[in-house]
Amino acid sequence: MSSNEARKPIRKAVFPVAGLGTRFLPATKAIPKEMLPIIDRPLIQYAVDEAREAGIEQLIFVTGRGKTAIVEHFDTAYELERTMEDRGKHLEVLDATRILPGNLVTVRQQVPMGLGHAIWCARAVVGDEPFAIFLPDEMMVGSPGCMKQMVDAYNEVGGNLISVLEVPEDEVSSYGVIAPGARVTDTLTEVTGLVEKPKREDAPSNLIISGRYILQPEVMRTLESQEKGAGGEIQLTDAMARMIGQQPFHAVTFAGRRFDCGSKTGFVEATLSLALERPDMADEVRAIMKRLLAS
Repeated sequence: MSSNEARKPIRKAVFPVAGLGTRFLPATKAIPKEMLPIIDRPLIQYAVDEAREAGIEQLIFVTGRGKTAIVEHFDTAYELERTMEDRGKHLEVLDATRILPGNLVTVRQQVPMGLGHAIWCARAVVGDEPFAIFLPDEMMVGSPGCMKQMVDAYNEVGGNLISVLEVPEDEVSSYGVIAPGARVTDTLTEVTGLVEKPKREDAPSNLIISGRYILQPEVMRTLESQEKGAGGEIQLTDAMARMIGQQPFHAVTFAGRRFDCGSKTGFVEATLSLALERPDMADEVRAIMKRLLAS
């Protein structure tokens, strides 16, 4: 891979949103889990805002049956906007939901065959460009955002990058972790291997993979083989592991916070944490929490 190829800009991002959200049933029986609100914005909106901050132009949603609400959220709602205007209400609250025509693309994952398969479904839209991946369940809060930090690192070293977070050593067995190589900067580390849910004593580090990726298009060729890994599914981690040593591969330690919104407790934690940072509701929420804890 030439240096010019390594520096192709990150213009496209893939959002795998075809999951059934069974952990949140019955709330997700008719509503995609990505549309569940953290305060007053659906979960998917936070990921899209993070992508746009990083300069990403084209959003690729890998969807399944019953996921049309995600696309409609980013469409123009003529009746709603007309009614708001007639009532003298400002439309700025809807600004983040507007996507330029042609900048939102959907592809279908007809069969749930794993994260690697979901990414592979977007191959025709990704084409021969490097691209970002966002797992919306992983809510990353920081300034700048996680993907902006990763794009800045990509502009320095090119190749493939994953976001990582440092966790206590007794938690590594719950995550995928990296085997670290040379440290490039305080926040940028070479990746020599990926290990899925290692035992504490076998873990090569305490740096966990945290749901944001920048990958070269060659990963699609690797996924093309449709080889199944853990759980009988096509695993993205397996495809990335094959690319280590073939192309530059680095981890960016995210300077910010991660909330696992794929779990109910993580969803509640994210809601409370963000509410406590909002001037319009922080005092009231803090008072409510004190009352609840006192009782």
